[in-house]
Amino acid sequence: MITVLDGVKKLVSSSSGVGRRAEALEAVVEAGRGRLDDALLDEAHQVADRVSERLRLSAHHTVVGLAGATGSGKSSTFNALTGLELSAVGVRRPTTSWATACVWGGEGAGDLLTWLGIPPRHHVTRDSMLDSSKQDDAFDGVVLLDLPDHDSTDVSHHLEADRLVQLADVLVWVLDPQKYADAAIHNRYLKPMASHAGVMIVVLNHIDTVPEDRREQMLSDVRRLLAADGLADVPVFAVSARHGDNMEKLRKEIAKRVASKKSTRKRLEADVKAVGEKLSAVSGTAVPKALGGDVSAELDEALADAAGVPVVVEAVEASARLRAARATGWPVVAWVTKLKPDPLKRLHLDLGQEGRALVKSARTSIPEPTPVQSARVDAAVRAACDEVGAGLAKPWQQAIRGAATARLSDLNNRLDHTLASTDLGVARVPWWAALVRVVQWLLILAALVGGVWLAGVGLAGYLQFDVPSPKVGPVAVPTLLLLGGVVGGILLALLCRVLVGVSARSRARSADRRLRDGIHAVAQDLVLSPINTELATYTTVREQLANVLKK
Repeated sequence: MITVLDGVKKLVSSSSGVGRRAEALEAVVEAGRGRLDDALLDEAHQVADRVSERLRLSAHHTVVGLAGATGSGKSSTFNALTGLELSAVGVRRPTTSWATACVWGGEGAGDLLTWLGIPPRHHVTRDSMLDSSKQDDAFDGVVLLDLPDHDSTDVSHHLEADRLVQLADVLVWVLDPQKYADAAIHNRYLKPMASHAGVMIVVLNHIDTVPEDRREQMLSDVRRLLAADGLADVPVFAVSARHGDNMEKLRKEIAKRVASKKSTRKRLEADVKAVGEKLSAVSGTAVPKALGGDVSAELDEALADAAGVPVVVEAVEASARLRAARATGWPVVAWVTKLKPDPLKRLHLDLGQEGRALVKSARTSIPEPTPVQSARVDAAVRAACDEVGAGLAKPWQQAIRGAATARLSDLNNRLDHTLASTDLGVARVPWWAALVRVVQWLLILAALVGGVWLAGVGLAGYLQFDVPSPKVGPVAVPTLLLLGGVVGGILLALLCRVLVGVSARSRARSADRRLRDGIHAVAQDLVLSPINTELATYTTVREQLANVLKK
């Protein structure tokens, strides 16, 4: 006789894979929440819990459930297998309203019976009976259940039958020669449980009521119906529980399955795989695609356009020109540029240190996106979702779109904040501007010196004093200083205008890169990262489902 410890070791060694499947199924449930059908995920969660609970219970015992319709002879079959009159039959109880259990080998079965929900008054331990025989050794570890009728008019009866059908390790379906083709049992139980063929036995009871010349034909018809249900490999036994016909064959089949200690694992695997296949059909198995560079670039471009980056870049160039012109222009007229408004300050950009402190609470004056710009952003987001979601199941496409658009209401504020917080690089004038300024003032000083000198010479001549002036070639030094200072200052200002234009365009390009980097970060945070999160979740579900369903 196999001890409880031996049974535990045997089931644990053979069921470790079942436990891993259950863990993978639970991972699918956790990752799929909010994305896949809640009812299906709840079913999967219940299966995972049921598997985990069953694996913690007695591994020595195999739960064999006798299920069938009213009048099929479940109770008489139960009594014939136990050798006892435990279940009332016939007119004494025309319908089975509660489950009755008979246990062979009571050690360790208590928790299992509690889990099955069988109260003590409805179960008996067979090996405690005085008439226990050697035949009972073959049934050691069997927990035989006589289930309520699945077609009972009392709702509580068939609900109890449905509950125990989910918990039994081996299901013995007892059919009636008059109702074996009843759609109720085929459509509600047999066909939906086609994946559980390995833990099923079909019994055609009351065979003694069928003429001998029709029995084989009836058995063939039963097998045909089972094949149509996807249960072609399920063994069929024609028995008469009342007279004992072929009951020994049925007993040996049950004993064989119990002895192998594989039925529990097969049942649990079938449960996990069945719900896993449902989830796989809904979730899909397609490999997700990576987001293409063109689509990502179009999203960045659309966001940059909506944020007003071209407007800001144009303002940066104009502001850089204006500020550099003030620093390098001819001082005589450069002050006029101070009367011109700074384009960046008009947009509430580049406000200095004190202004930056207000960025978080104050908006820029950049115009709101136009309807055309907003539509372009929407189209770019849809294109990104469509590209990565191509080939994925509808729930995941919806999840990707939902994630990508969930925070678009924050888009305008984030874009505006990005523009306001980006260092546009116009606060500092070019390094050479200070040198130009010194030269300009030296030229102004030279012109002033030359002008005063010439004025002095003219006054001396008016007063008839002869004051000689040094010359450089034919030109007097005072004249050279005056003309050189004025003309030199003007020419230097014109030259600097060219340099200022080059510098302003360079700073505009640099500002454009910084702004677009900031816009890309916004796109990543609000759109692309949520999409990637959904893709990673989908990959987790797909891989875990593969673990659930692997051969």
